[in-house]
Amino acid sequence: MSGIATNRTNITLPSEVSSVILQKTQEQSAIMALAQRIPLPGHGVTIPVITSDPAASWVAETDNKPVSNPGLSTKLMTGYTLAVIVPFSNQFRRDVRALYDALVGRLPLALAKKFDYTVANGSTPGSNFDVLSGCTAQNISSTTYASLVAAYSDIAAHGGDLNGFAITPNAKAILLGALDGQNRPLFIDSPAEGAIPMLLGAPVRQSKGIYKAGIASDTVGIAGDWTQAVYGIVEGIYISISDEATLTLGDSSTINLWQKNMFAVRAEIEIGFRADTDCFNLLTATASGATGATGES
Repeated sequence: MSGIATNRTNITLPSEVSSVILQKTQEQSAIMALAQRIPLPGHGVTIPVITSDPAASWVAETDNKPVSNPGLSTKLMTGYTLAVIVPFSNQFRRDVRALYDALVGRLPLALAKKFDYTVANGSTPGSNFDVLSGCTAQNISSTTYASLVAAYSDIAAHGGDLNGFAITPNAKAILLGALDGQNRPLFIDSPAEGAIPMLLGAPVRQSKGIYKAGIASDTVGIAGDWTQAVYGIVEGIYISISDEATLTLGDSSTINLWQKNMFAVRAEIEIGFRADTDCFNLLTATASGATGATGES
């Protein structure tokens, strides 16, 4: 079970805070929303992988029926720890509801963005965790529709069925600008709505975490057969609160919580991801050189 551990503090959070943060993390992660969740025990789980399908044959009435063994393999999925620490001023200590709202607002987005970024662009946290950064890339900047069809075709050629897109706001901007021969939008039901619920008949989920700026091209989305991707979470999200720690920031500077009348909340989750990477394509866009990108670099 997920739990809340407190450390030398009189803050009492609602008992459901961990489950709410987990739910919000899953909602804000496009990859978690599209992939299948499976149970993940602490020691990991072995996943069967079908590498070739059985084949049927026509036979005469008295002939032996054919035997066709599908190709099978296995993958081990292990949970790796993803964590974040967020410092707060003591004004949140006086208003538990405000703290609860801040946790629900900040922590799920931080965890979801890092998970999506890692799967789409990052280095694997371990040998039993798959990433999609090496997948075939399709540039959607100019020939947008043709590039999406090319992704569909490539995934089909590897035995997959494109059934979902995870895109960034950058990709959405490109899709909103794609026009047909009569200068009508290609990918929205109504220009007034500005929505892109479906692409090539497949659902679309949006995440800032997938974005990665590059020298020649930026990663702006993922197309894939999400029945070939699974993730698992060990138990849930754990929350710990401290007002006596010293935090080391990214620039190596430190914050002494007690000295500054602050406290910090740590959230961590053990999560794993496995996929048949041949059944996915990255969606890229010609690099614009713009600063202030929404994802990581």
